[in-house]
Order: sequence, then C-alpha cells, then structure tokens
Amino acid sequence: MKLRAPSIPLITVDPYFSVWSPADEINHSITEHWSGKGNSIIGTVEIDGEKLLFLGYHRDIRKIKQVALDIDALSTTAVFENDKITLTAKFLTPLIPDDYRLLTRPVSYLEISWASKDGASHNVSVNIAASEGLCLDEPNSIEVITEKVKAGSLTAMKMGNPTQNPLNRSGDLIKIDWGYMYLACNSPEAESFDSEIWGDKHINITAPLGEGAPILYLFAYDDIESIEYFGRHLRSYWNKDGQTIIEAIAEAAEEYTELEVRCNEFSKKLYDDAFAAGGEEYAELLSLAYRQVIAAHKLVLDENGEILFISKECNSNGCAATVDVSYPSTPMFLIYNPELVKGMMRPVYKFALSDAWDFDFAPHDVGQYPLLNGQVYANNQKDILKWQMPVEECGNMLITEANVALATGSADFANEHIDLLEKWSRYLIEYGADPGHQLCTDDFAGHLAHNCNLSLKAIMGLQGMSTIQNMLGDKEKSAYYRSEAEKMTAIWMKTAVNTDGTTRLAFDRPDTYSMKYNMVWDKVWGSGLFTQEFMDAEIADNTKHFNKYGMPLDSRADYTKSDWLVWTASMASSDKVFADYISPLWKAYNESPSRVPLSDWYDTVSGQWVSFRHRTVQGGLFIRMLMKK
Repeated sequence: MKLRAPSIPLITVDPYFSVWSPADEINHSITEHWSGKGNSIIGTVEIDGEKLLFLGYHRDIRKIKQVALDIDALSTTAVFENDKITLTAKFLTPLIPDDYRLLTRPVSYLEISWASKDGASHNVSVNIAASEGLCLDEPNSIEVITEKVKAGSLTAMKMGNPTQNPLNRSGDLIKIDWGYMYLACNSPEAESFDSEIWGDKHINITAPLGEGAPILYLFAYDDIESIEYFGRHLRSYWNKDGQTIIEAIAEAAEEYTELEVRCNEFSKKLYDDAFAAGGEEYAELLSLAYRQVIAAHKLVLDENGEILFISKECNSNGCAATVDVSYPSTPMFLIYNPELVKGMMRPVYKFALSDAWDFDFAPHDVGQYPLLNGQVYANNQKDILKWQMPVEECGNMLITEANVALATGSADFANEHIDLLEKWSRYLIEYGADPGHQLCTDDFAGHLAHNCNLSLKAIMGLQGMSTIQNMLGDKEKSAYYRSEAEKMTAIWMKTAVNTDGTTRLAFDRPDTYSMKYNMVWDKVWGSGLFTQEFMDAEIADNTKHFNKYGMPLDSRADYTKSDWLVWTASMASSDKVFADYISPLWKAYNESPSRVPLSDWYDTVSGQWVSFRHRTVQGGLFIRMLMKK
C-alpha cells in the first residue's frame, strides 16, 4: 500500500478490543485504543544478546529499523532490519463478513519470523508484553490480577480487573474495565511471566525463534457479557454454544494457517474489485477502511436467536445502533453480507414499536454503547422534539430497507415491519418536500430549514418504499409511492436549482452550494428521478469549490465528510471525474498531521481532522464498488 495510514491498525476486533499505532513505524509510539487512550503492547527481539524494540514504545530500548509496511483489508505486515537479520511481524484479524464464528471470535494474531541478512546463524528470541491498559479504562486505577493458564498446547496468560462488573457503564471515549485479556504463544519453549513497566503491570511471553520457523502470538479478550439489550445481558455470537475463551484461543491457533490463506484471498479480492471500480487510490482507501468499519460493531444474538449487529458511534457521543450512522455504513455490508444490515435495523424496529417511543417518525438511536435500552440522543434537552431528526431517520430506514430487499432479492424482512415503514413514509410525504428547521445527519453543522439535500433523502425514501411494495407484489401501493416521489422531485427541481443550473444548500439560499449525496441512490437503483445529465452538471459545478484536500460539505465551512464526498463522486458518469474526486481524499489521509484511525470529518484546507475517528460510516466509501457490483 502506498497510502501512509494516519494510524496503523494492529488489533481490530470490536469497539473495546482495539489497538492502533499512531505513527509511520509501529515501534515509534505507544500503541493506542482507537480513542487515543493507551493500549500498550511492547514487542522486543533479542539478537545475539542485544535487545531491540520492534513494537510499541520503550524509552530504554533501542529500536530496530522498520524498512517496510504493508496494510491490506485484514492484515498489517511490518518488516525490520539490522545488519544481522530481517524480522517480519504480521498482525491479522480474520474478520470474514459471512462467517459469524470468525467475525465475532475475539482473537487476533501476530506471526513473527526472521531470516539472516549477513548469512550467519544467530540466536534470536522474542518477547511480547501486554499492558494492564488493555483491560482497564485507566491504568493504575486498580490492581489487576494475572494468572498463568493453558490453552491446549499453548503457553498463555490471563489478566483482568479483580472486580468483575460487566456492562456497568456506557460512554464514548472509554475503554473496557471488565472481562479478561489473554496473551498466548504456540512455541513449545515459550515462557510466561509478569513484569512492571513504569508502574503498569504487563503480562509477558518470551519465546526463542528459529530462522524460517515462524511463531504465533495470539491476543484475545473475553468480555463475559457484551451488550445490554432492553434489560437483558447478551453474549457475543462466538460462544453461543458454550465455547470457553480458552477453547477459542486453542481453536484459533490450530486454524491459523488455513485462515491466513482465506484472509489473503479476501483482501486481494476486495482490492481487485475496488481497483476495477475506482482505481488504485480508491482500492487503498477501501483496504484501510474495512477493518475499522467492522471493528466498530459487536454482533450478538437476541432472545429469538436473531442477529443484532450493534454499532458504536465512535468519537461523537457513543450512541449505539444509531440510524444515521448505520445508513452511510451500509454499502460495504450490502456487498459482503446484507444480513448484517438486518442486524443493524432490528434494535431500531424493536424500540420504535415500544411504548417508550410515541413519535410518528423513526428514532435516532437505541442507547449508548454497550447499553441499548432506548434512545439517549437529545434526552437531556428541554425541547426534545427540536433535537430529533425526523425526515433524516425516516428516509434512512426506508432507503436501507429497500437496499436490503434488493441485495437479498426478497422484501420479506421489510414486510415484517411494513406498518412502521408506511407510517414513516406518510411522514415524508407530509414534511419531506420542504423540511422545517431541523437537524440532518450532519448535525454538527446545526439546524437548517429548507435543506435541499434533506429533501432528497425524503424523495429517495419514498422511492425506496415504492421498490419495497413492488417486490411485495402490491403494484397499486408501489405506483402511489412512486408518484409521490415524482411529485416531490418536480418541486425540488423548481426550488433547489438556480437559474444557472447549479443547486443550493437550502431552498431559500441562493448562491450557496452543498453536496447532494442523498441523490446517489437514484443512480444506484436506476430509478430515473433525475437525469444523468443533471448529475454530471452538478458534479462539474462541485469541482469549482475544491480545496487542496477535496470539496467542502457545503458553503458554510471548509470541512468535509469522506463518506458523502465519495457518494457525491459516485454520481459521476466518468471514471476520470470520480478519480479526480478521490485523489484529494487519498491525499488528505496520506498527509494529514492527525494520527487517528480514519476520520470522516476533516478540514479540506489543512487536512487536519475536525473530529470523529474510527466510525463505521467509512463503510460508505464502498458505494462506488456497490454500484459496479
């Protein structure tokens, strides 16, 4: 990969089990949780008695030089050299999207090998030290307990909080403080022990390493209980039949060779498909985004054994199952496993049908991760209705449901919730043509009346409902919703378009502009509400507003959103125009001074992140690939 990742993914399992390196070399910084809090793992190699650092940070140990780094969808490989050996460290997390056992099993791999550089033989050993920060929100807040354990033939250690209180709190920029961290190694000569580094307890495993004979380290986390769902505590999918974490670690070690092949094949196909859809820079962006998008979710089963795929709204407010975060993420999941999109929607339907939700529009969220007991967004506001997103969330649910139906070839899932979908459609018919003073998913920009792009959301939501009804065989209702979408489109074309053919941010604001990203579904679906000529003219006008790192979201500020930028670019009929949109985005990540997991909200002049990191919305980057599928 030519792209310099703003932050390098190492362990990417779920919102809590997350380790990144915020530097160009993985041995130049303390490894971090996605939130920026320390999740320190220290890796050292001893070569003929000289100890060198290849992973993480240690002020008293000299670094071995990193000479190469490659990142693909499921792995990160770093290569190091001194005058004696070449050392290779490969991190891999097997997030295969249609294999729920692998997708949820909380085990990540580090394979380490070396080859002689000077032609001589050498005595080499490796030590991995994992900090108490991996199982505490704040290191030194409590004395962790450690224990030597056996996982099949593996040498392993366990570390955790002595007081186990699963699911004791929710929040955004926090880490886990329950469950147990495990470190294991498959070398028969491995030795395990505790150590203290700068006041933090670490579990360590040291193992000799023969030339050309890789050893495998495994990192695992048993969170015991994963999600609170309307008062019920749910565990992750991987142990639904009672498998223990020790059994899962041993199983993972046995499967590594086979899984590495599967992961390499998956990553290569993702890259090749993305390259065919949008070129090299686009393919690199998708390869870097994939793990982040998956790892901002947790997959559990509800009381009926149905999948719940719970997102965490990372680095915005920590909301769980947020409708306007799920919506932009769906292109990736529609490509790889649309059943996961159903898992995103089930909590929303359950809450919307409860007595706690008495509005005639869709909710914003179902809780704050990992506690899903009902919407928390704006609950502290005096005027709660003012802080809802009525047109936004109704349109999101209808568009997403239509996409699930099209991706699976069946509208049966939509039919299970058809009364809600029809209620939300009626809301759009009444209020969608000219939305009032309300928020959209870009709520960071504040309230806006007469939002042209929000009206597009309503139009596409009604077209989505027409598609659903058509697939259910109700031609009369399908024609009705199509007619309503056409009426709204005609109004939009009269009120959103300036005399020169450009479009406005709001119906009452001439000489403004904005990305019309919601229109993209008209192209994806081929529904023909807008002409390709109109889309191309809109894209051509957008290019006049470009800064160094891409097009601003709208005329109010220089910041942009990566997902919406790619959606807007994907409306272009020309592959070259699409590539011209993508290049500044690639450059923004490649040059950004902000060393955080891919931010979707950044400044187009400086390349600096504004806020948001590690968010699932980067699944939206896959929309061009979805369109070409």
